[in-house]
Amino acid sequence: MHHFFATDPGNQHIYVLYGLGGAGKTQIALKFIEESSFSDLFLVDTSKVETIETALKSIAVSKSVGDSAQDALMWLQSSRNKWLLFFDNTDDPKIDLNDFLPKCNHGNIIITSRNPELRSYGAHTLVSDMEEAEAATLLLQRANKESSEENVKLAAAIVKELYYLPLAIVQAGAFISKSEDLEGYLALYHSNRAKLLSEKAAQSHDDYAQTVYTTWQISFNQLSHLAATFLQLCSFLHYTGISEDMFSTASKYDFPSWSPPREELQEPLEFLSQFLGLTGEWNSLKFLDVTNEIKAYSLISFDAKTKLFSIHPLVHAWSRSTSLDEEPLQSCMSCILGMCITEIPKNEIQLASVRLIPHVFLLKSVNPDGVADFRRAFWEIYYEAGKFKDAQGIAEQVLEKSQLILGEDHPHTLLAMGNLASTYFKLGEFRKAEKSELLVLEKRTKLLGEDHPNTLAAMVNLAATCSKLGEFRKAQELTVLVLERYTKLVGKDHPDTLTAMANLAVTYSDLGEIQKAKDGQILVLEKRTKLLGEDHPDTLMAMGSLARTYSDLGEIQKAKEVQILVLEKYTKLLGEDHPGTLMAMGNLASMYSNLQEFTKAEELEPLVLEKRRKLLGIDHPDTLRAMTNLATTYSNLAEFTKAEELEVLVLEKHTKLLGEDHPDTLLAMGNLALTYFNIGEFQKAKELEVLVLERRTKLLGEDHPHTLLAMNNLASTYSKLGEFQKAKKLQVLVLEKDIKLLGENHPNALRAMANLATTYSNLGEFTKAEELEVLVLEKHTKLLGEDHSDTLLATGNLALTYSNIGEFQKAKELEVLMLEKCTELLGEDHPDTVSAMGNLAATYSALGEVQKAKELKVLVLEKRTKLLGEDHPSTLLAAGNLAVTYSNIGEFQKAKELEVLVLDKCIKLLGEDHPDTVSAMGNLAATYSRLGEVQRAKELKVLVLEKRTKLLGADHPDTLRAMANLAVTYHSLGDFNKAQSLGVEVLQKRRQFLGDKHPHTILAMENLAGTYEMLGHQEEMEKLQQLIEDTKKSL
Repeated sequence: MHHFFATDPGNQHIYVLYGLGGAGKTQIALKFIEESSFSDLFLVDTSKVETIETALKSIAVSKSVGDSAQDALMWLQSSRNKWLLFFDNTDDPKIDLNDFLPKCNHGNIIITSRNPELRSYGAHTLVSDMEEAEAATLLLQRANKESSEENVKLAAAIVKELYYLPLAIVQAGAFISKSEDLEGYLALYHSNRAKLLSEKAAQSHDDYAQTVYTTWQISFNQLSHLAATFLQLCSFLHYTGISEDMFSTASKYDFPSWSPPREELQEPLEFLSQFLGLTGEWNSLKFLDVTNEIKAYSLISFDAKTKLFSIHPLVHAWSRSTSLDEEPLQSCMSCILGMCITEIPKNEIQLASVRLIPHVFLLKSVNPDGVADFRRAFWEIYYEAGKFKDAQGIAEQVLEKSQLILGEDHPHTLLAMGNLASTYFKLGEFRKAEKSELLVLEKRTKLLGEDHPNTLAAMVNLAATCSKLGEFRKAQELTVLVLERYTKLVGKDHPDTLTAMANLAVTYSDLGEIQKAKDGQILVLEKRTKLLGEDHPDTLMAMGSLARTYSDLGEIQKAKEVQILVLEKYTKLLGEDHPGTLMAMGNLASMYSNLQEFTKAEELEPLVLEKRRKLLGIDHPDTLRAMTNLATTYSNLAEFTKAEELEVLVLEKHTKLLGEDHPDTLLAMGNLALTYFNIGEFQKAKELEVLVLERRTKLLGEDHPHTLLAMNNLASTYSKLGEFQKAKKLQVLVLEKDIKLLGENHPNALRAMANLATTYSNLGEFTKAEELEVLVLEKHTKLLGEDHSDTLLATGNLALTYSNIGEFQKAKELEVLMLEKCTELLGEDHPDTVSAMGNLAATYSALGEVQKAKELKVLVLEKRTKLLGEDHPSTLLAAGNLAVTYSNIGEFQKAKELEVLVLDKCIKLLGEDHPDTVSAMGNLAATYSRLGEVQRAKELKVLVLEKRTKLLGADHPDTLRAMANLAVTYHSLGDFNKAQSLGVEVLQKRRQFLGDKHPHTILAMENLAGTYEMLGHQEEMEKLQQLIEDTKKSL
């Protein structure tokens, strides 16, 4: 082996040691490794795919390159260090090792296996050999059983359980020979492992001097009492991931009110006391002495990088059997683990749960009744790790025991009932949660009074469940009551009062009362900032909530700015891997998506997913949520294949972990259906959406918002499939229910109106569509601002794009066509038709066909006044557009009168920062300029520029237009230096964003050249004029 690995150092070396189990393959490999010098050594237990993947994941984590097996292989493939990968116990023929070998031409690999087929991987040596078939044959021979097909199957199962260890097989064969019960051996083995593996076969003709367990027992007998006890206790934990922290944290146990009495914890306390110093603090040196003693006999291993101990599975099983009475040890270890969990700070419990859950699971499976004293703590681990089904089982046991021992009304019983309700909540069983929470609230009100903190906490939980059930008014009533009582009891600035205020804001959002939510959240943020400081986690949570509300209101830029600040503060305070930081990062990614900055969202979301997978595991709800968000971004970027792959995975995991009826499972199903919809697979989408609707109707009722959303999604798919009557039937039902349940001003109701309007259009019922769309436009304008789009044809969007890029002739051709079609299909009074008139009129103006523009704009204004009223924003927009045309044809006084009226109404109805208001200011300023009222024009144009810079950013086309307009006014006032400064900036940005040939860029050149002329900058003027001339020639 030394010669093989020393030669040809530039190539990959693979050496296979294969042969009889127990013959020393592993020992030979380890001796070679000990005598060699490799930069990195990685041991991989290859007995199962799971252990291979776990080991490879550990490599990735230790090298900080990720947390998956693929990450590890990628690192090995890229690293030119002298690394060695040791695949030990590669015995399962169903495992294709090719899947786990680095695909590269360098590195060193040793494989030990009983499988001779692995010789093909490289150089090899036969140490001894025992395949499964041979092991089964050996067993049957020693058991004096014939090799029938049934016996061979039984024997194969037995030898697999014995890890194909020859001596164990010989011992098992001898026992079976005496008992003559091959079929019953495994059951006996599971319940009598220690006895069976300790018995020496009589008159053995093998060279084995000891039984399987004897060798380990000799080493165990050399250990001190403390070291032996520690090893025995660890045998009740999972055989990997054992840490010193588990024991040191338990030593700080502070006996909470629900704790078992001190006398019941004497054994764990006495054991832990042996690791304490004279003053009672944890002594790591004592712990190190004990573990080093065990390591000296190779009964335990330690990973210096992860600081974790592990035990070989067979040693692990054997060490549990070294005590005549397992129950006290198991109980002691259960208590130590429970004490540890109890002392973990609340803000660290989620991450700790991922590390501790394998140990809790094993203790629960070894002796379910033995964990009773700390079941409450174990429930918390399952709950925080997202294992809600397991958490439910423990919560039910805790409640049952509390009811039996303490009675129905004891505070601890009510706490247990509340924990079970919380588990039901996470499982999506909201009716069960509601039933438990109502009972808790009733009993606490009776026993503690309606103002007791525990009573108010029960009220808060019930309100949250009511929201999940879609009973938002009930949630509001409860939350208002909680807020009033907290305000009365502890004052308006108390943290509990502010939390109640924040909860009420969320309820307002659920009810569609977004402005009320915003007002409440601003107040909470102000108070938390004042009382706790701007960097406190509660303050940051308030900021994040306000950012989401800004987003709901369409104030996306504000939302983005706040969320960026939240992320910066979380990262600084808690580190980039903290769950709070990752939540802030995910929220910022959502903001980017709302701004349609999907590339930025894509940069953040894989990072969130990677970190959550590493910290919480791939099955944790937060990890699956990050996966869902990334899939949505992939869809937004039209990367539908990536989106589908992730969504299928999320759906599979939710189904497995939570069940096929859980709300998260149904949400995942709906997301996958949407992706099918986006890629045109409408039939697949329909099948899933029908299933989602059926299940939500059954579980939540037909009036729940999630059920109505499912109806709405299915209706959209029906429309794509041409099944318009089906779509109409569903959408009429959704709209009726939304109005009844949420009110006609709720965003869901407005969305339902818009969807039904589209279906009416598809059915040719254009008058009905028009009525709905006018109503939707009015309400969205009033409630949320003019973010609603009712453009019906893609040609209209294309025409607008042509206008934006200055190709007005193309825009005109499309808009003439668009106007004709809208008039024909919808009637001349339909809003889309009127919009088409307005768009064509604007293009006529741009082309200098001002008389045509005037005629159309007069018609647009008349129709919008008749249809929408004179104060409707669309009417005001039409009036403003007509005023511009009056200016263009020299009727400046008419223009001014209209624009003053429009501006007054916009300020009154929309506020002075609304885009329509700012546009009205700009239009009036232009008219002032044409009337020679240049000072008035300047004042308005300065204001317009300030507002557009604030609202849209310095580089937005509307901001640059405002800048150019102000520069022209400075020029008119003779302030040529200011005009030059602005003109240079406008030209620079238009060239950057639009290119030299765009009409707006050429206009900026011409304006700046004129300013240079007035300043006497002859050389700059001539250069610019030459550039203008060359550019125009190239057009």
